[in-house]
Amino acid sequence: MGYVRNESRTEAVRMETWPGNPQPLGAVFDGAGTNFALFSEVASKVELCLFDSDGREARVELPERTGYVWHGYLPRVGPGQRYGYRVHGPFDPAGGHLCQPSKLLLDPYARAIDGRVRWHEAMFSFRADEPTRASDLDSAPYMPRCVVVSPYFDWDNDRPPRTPWHETIIYETHVKGFTQLHPDVPLPLRGTYAGLAHPASIKYLKDLGVTAVELLPVHHYVHDRFLVQRGLRNYWGYNSIGYFAPHDELARAPGEGGQVQEFRRMVKLLHQAGIEVILDVVYNHTAEAGAGGPVLCFRGIDNRAYYRLAADDPSRYVDYTGCGNSMNMRHPNVLQLIMDSLRYWVLEMHVDGFRFDLASALARELHEVDRLSAFFDLIQQDPVLQRVKLIAEPWDLGEGGYQVGNFPPGWSEWNGKYRDTVRDFWRGQDRTLAELAFRITGSSDLYSSTGRRPHASINFVTCHDGFTLRDLVSYDRKHNADNGENDRDGESHNRSWNCGLEGETDDTAVLALRGRQRRNFLATLFLSQGVPMLLAGDELGRTQRGNNNGYCQDSELSWIDWMGADHELLRFSRQLIALRTAHPVLRRRRWFEGRSIRGSEVHDIGWYRPDGSTMTDQDWRAATARGLGVFLNGDEIDSRDAHGYRVRDDSFYLLINAGAAPIDFRLAADHAGERWTRVFDTTLASFDPPAGPDVGRDIAVGGRSLVLLRRV
Repeated sequence: MGYVRNESRTEAVRMETWPGNPQPLGAVFDGAGTNFALFSEVASKVELCLFDSDGREARVELPERTGYVWHGYLPRVGPGQRYGYRVHGPFDPAGGHLCQPSKLLLDPYARAIDGRVRWHEAMFSFRADEPTRASDLDSAPYMPRCVVVSPYFDWDNDRPPRTPWHETIIYETHVKGFTQLHPDVPLPLRGTYAGLAHPASIKYLKDLGVTAVELLPVHHYVHDRFLVQRGLRNYWGYNSIGYFAPHDELARAPGEGGQVQEFRRMVKLLHQAGIEVILDVVYNHTAEAGAGGPVLCFRGIDNRAYYRLAADDPSRYVDYTGCGNSMNMRHPNVLQLIMDSLRYWVLEMHVDGFRFDLASALARELHEVDRLSAFFDLIQQDPVLQRVKLIAEPWDLGEGGYQVGNFPPGWSEWNGKYRDTVRDFWRGQDRTLAELAFRITGSSDLYSSTGRRPHASINFVTCHDGFTLRDLVSYDRKHNADNGENDRDGESHNRSWNCGLEGETDDTAVLALRGRQRRNFLATLFLSQGVPMLLAGDELGRTQRGNNNGYCQDSELSWIDWMGADHELLRFSRQLIALRTAHPVLRRRRWFEGRSIRGSEVHDIGWYRPDGSTMTDQDWRAATARGLGVFLNGDEIDSRDAHGYRVRDDSFYLLINAGAAPIDFRLAADHAGERWTRVFDTTLASFDPPAGPDVGRDIAVGGRSLVLLRRV
C-alpha cells in the first residue's frame, strides 16, 4: 500500500501499489492493472503522476528499483489513465545533470501521448529573467499527458505483403497532407490515419501502382516554440518526443489512446490492399533541442545517459543533427530504447520497414561514423528486424557524415548521388553522362563491392525536403519567405532549372518544356534499376510555389491539391509504373555484367553513341556529350516465375537526349535487322497512341527528350 499526494487536497490518500516488474519498460496493462517501469541511473526517487479527467494530479512513489529501473504495479489502473513522471535527483548543469521534480516528464516508452506542449517559462530548467537561476515552476499545466493503452486489437489474420525489394515502388507521403483536401474522403477523416485508409485513398494508391507508402514521421512530435510564436507548426514532424506513440493530431479521435487503434486499422487495411507501410523514424535527436531547450522527457530523467555531451564540458550538447542534440548511441539503455521501439512497431503495429533520418548520426561511436557500430550489430542479429525493410538516409551534419554507399549489407540507402546526377544531366550540366550510366543501372560503383544488390539504391529525384518536381523545373532559386526566416532556411544549391522564366508563367513554350522535363525525370526514375521513390503529388503536378523547405507549412502550400491535379501527368505516371511492373528487365534482381548472352555478340546491356557505334572511354569523358543509347536485353534475365522457371522478357532500347537540339539516333548494327516499336516519347503527354508502327533504323529524338523502344 503506497501513499499518494493529491495536489488538489492537503491530506495524503492511500493507493494499493505492488512491487511490479522492471521489464518491460513503460506502462503495460495486463487486463487487471498496469505495471509502470522507468529507467534512470541518477534518480534518487521517482514519482508516478496520475491525472483524472479534470486534470487533477495525484502522485505515488514507485516502490522498487531493480538495477536502474524504477517500477511499481497499480491494480485496477487501466487503459485511458493519463500519467507522467517527476524524477528526483541531482541538478548540476555543469556536470550534465538536470533532474527537477517540478517538471512533469513524459514516459520514453509511452504508447500514447495526449495533448500539446503549451510553451511557458515553466517548461525550462532556468528562469527567463535570470538565466543562471534554476526554475522551480511547475510544468504540469503546460505538458501533454502519457496514456495507458490497451494492447488488444483484432488483426483479423493480418499478413504483411512482403513485396520483394526489386519489385518495390515507394510513395513518400504525409498522413495529413495526402487527404486533407481529398474530395472523396469524408471531411471528418481528412488528414488522419483513417483518411489514409479510406477506400478512396487506397484505390488511388492501387491505381497508381505503388507497393509501399513511406510516411513522414508519425512518432509523437512537438511543434517548436519559435514556430508557434510565428503562427506556424512543425508539419513534417522531425521533432520526435515519443518513440512508441503515434502522433495524436493525425488521428480522428485520439481520446484515450484511440490513435493507437486507428493507426493499426490503417495498417491492416493497407495490407489487405497489398500495400506496405514504411515509417520515417527520427532516432538521432529529440524535441528537447540544445542547452536552452525545454525539459519534456529524457533531459529530466537522465540527461547524461540519453544525450551526447561534450567530454570537456558536460553542460554542452554534441550536435550532429543541426537540431541541438544527438542521442547517445554509446549507452546501452539508449540502444535498448531504439531497439524496443523498432520491435514494437513491427510486432505490435505491424509496420513493414523503416527509413532512418540522418542515419549517419546513429553510427557514431566516438566521433567518426562507424559502419560496424553497436547499432548496426544489434540490427543485424535481431530476428524481428532482419525481416523488414531498412533504409538509411546516409548522412548527417557532422564532419564525415556523408556516407552514401557505406552502410552495411542488408540496408538500402536514399541515393543522394542518384538525385544529384539525374538533376544535373537533365538541366544540361557538362560531364554527367558517365555517372548517369552508373546511376540508372543501380549504382554498382556504390553498392556491389559489399555484396549488395541494385535494391540497395533507393532512387529519387525529389523528396519531401526540397523542391517538388514541378518546382524543380520552374524555379532557379528558393522562395521561402513564408517560413519567416528571411529566406535563410532551405538548400540554396538545388540543381534546378526554371526553363527560362522564374516561377509561374503563361508562356506556352516554357510550359511545354517544363512538361517535357517532368516526364523526362519520371521516365528516368522508373526506367532505372534500383527501387524508385516517388514524392506524393509529383505525379499530379503539385507545387509549393518555390518553397523548398515546407517543414513548417501545415497549409494548402504543402497539402496535395487534388482539384488542381494535372491529369495528363497522372496518366503518364500510371503508365510508367505499369510498364515497370510488367517487365522484369526494368527491375532486375542482380547487376548488369556486360556479358554476352548464350555466346552471341549481344550482351545483357549495351551502350551506344547516337550514331549507333559502341561507346568508348573517350566518349564517356566527353564534356558536352548529351545523347546516349542504352540496350536492355530481356532474353535472359535473373528472375524466375512462381514455378521456378527462368523469366524471359522483352528487350528495350532507350534513347536519351539532354541537349537542346534534336538528335537523329541510329540503331546499333547488332539490332538494325530487328523490329522495334516506340513505347513512349516524352515530347508527348502520354504513351498514346499505343505501340504505333515499327520504327526504322533511324529515329529522331527531340531536344531534351527521351524515347523508349521495345523489340517486337
